[in-house]
Amino acid sequence: MNSAAAAPAAAQQDALRGFCAYLSNERQYSPLTVQNYTRDIRQLFKAAGDIPLGDLKSHQIRRYIAQLHGSGLGGKSLARMLSAWRGFYVYLLREQKCSNNPCVGLRAPKSPRNLPHTLSPDEAVRMVDLPVDDGVLSVRDKAMFELLYSSGLRLAELVGLDPAALDFADAAVRVTGKGNKTRIVPLGSHAIQALQQWLAARATFATEAEAALFINRNGGRLSARSVQLRMKEWGIKQGLSSNVHPHLLRHSFASHVLQSSGDLRAVQEMLGHASISTTQVYTHLDFQYLAKIYDGAHPRAKKKP
Repeated sequence: MNSAAAAPAAAQQDALRGFCAYLSNERQYSPLTVQNYTRDIRQLFKAAGDIPLGDLKSHQIRRYIAQLHGSGLGGKSLARMLSAWRGFYVYLLREQKCSNNPCVGLRAPKSPRNLPHTLSPDEAVRMVDLPVDDGVLSVRDKAMFELLYSSGLRLAELVGLDPAALDFADAAVRVTGKGNKTRIVPLGSHAIQALQQWLAARATFATEAEAALFINRNGGRLSARSVQLRMKEWGIKQGLSSNVHPHLLRHSFASHVLQSSGDLRAVQEMLGHASISTTQVYTHLDFQYLAKIYDGAHPRAKKKP
């Protein structure tokens, strides 16, 4: 790298370090969220090339977004990326490292909104109803899956839990979600029973210094990737055809509660969604469910194949 190109690159990395510290210390974002911001900001650096960040113009940002869209990146991913870039420039303006925000007013291309896949109630029960005679790890896995389906937790929320977050007397779990926001979510009776069994097993091999609720075979906090792999293995063992993953149980929780209650606001609170519009996707799933019943039952519904 020549000296002319080295200066912008060094300034970029310095700005990124400061931004990450700001997100962690002042905004109190989780390490995973900071990691996602970092990935998106590096895409901005790639767009800038040798151009100093303060010299980028809106038309250059727009052209790069169009290139990413043309390469196959979806509208949702581009919208998230643009949001990260706007936030980064707000930070740079605050630190007086630039004089304008070239991302203001730019919007990502719209893409079709894909509805989240969910398990049927029977499939969800099969996924969480694990045999616990396969050793202590099966007891742990059953407790994790029951908790995911019972309370609709995100994967990062699950692995971040400590035993103190559980309140069996009130049948609730205290969860720290996105933006370091805390919410209290109900616990189902099956989840409580599975968690109590796991806590008894956990005590036999957890280290005194480890505060995590879910731990690995070495006594340390279980990683998100390990949860994903364990669920994939159990999905195959339980005979599910779907590619099961932790977020699938969160989607299923939301859809099944909404189908039974119709209370969108309550589902929003339990999921920890900041906006009701995020939760409304499950009303479309609910309609699909109702439409399927209608098509199969009404004599004047769609023609049968």
